[in-house]
Amino acid sequence: MGSKIGWIRAGLYVALLIFSFILFALSCARINYTLHLSRTDPLNRGISFYDPVIPELIFTTLVTMAWSGLMLVLFFSDALKIPFLTRHGEELIGIIVLWFFWVGGAAAASALWGDLSFCQQFQTCQVLSALEAFAWFGWLTLTALIVLSLVVFVQSQRKGGKGLEEPLPTRRDDWPGLEARKDSV
Repeated sequence: MGSKIGWIRAGLYVALLIFSFILFALSCARINYTLHLSRTDPLNRGISFYDPVIPELIFTTLVTMAWSGLMLVLFFSDALKIPFLTRHGEELIGIIVLWFFWVGGAAAASALWGDLSFCQQFQTCQVLSALEAFAWFGWLTLTALIVLSLVVFVQSQRKGGKGLEEPLPTRRDDWPGLEARKDSV
């Protein structure tokens, strides 16, 4: 069970890292645009401003990129050991916190900008549409990670295991001989 779930988790974290980076870049582009409007720009009559949801999305993506990177390092590397982040329950707490950040950002962006299909000929609207989409993609990926943790919990309980106290899988779980090969090198 552990090896397949471990690789699925790693794939979801890679996707989350990519979605976070794209959303971060789009958020930076949006805040740069709104803070440097030319006087002739029809948006807000040329008066610079920022959308309150953008700093929240920037914060969320930075925290998520750090979390995803850490979880990938823990999966692929033997060098880093963090005593408080070794079990599915501990991971679940972290991804639930991130889930709330993401649902807040995605919902705020959707409420603020809504349906942008009427202005897709403008680059600004295309950026906003992409912002909304990647905010929801990140939220969806975190939802999948939460479901995966709950699957581990249910499977473990059925087998008489430790539930959310099950250790997080690593790449080693897929290759039992890796330990012996590494020690002999």
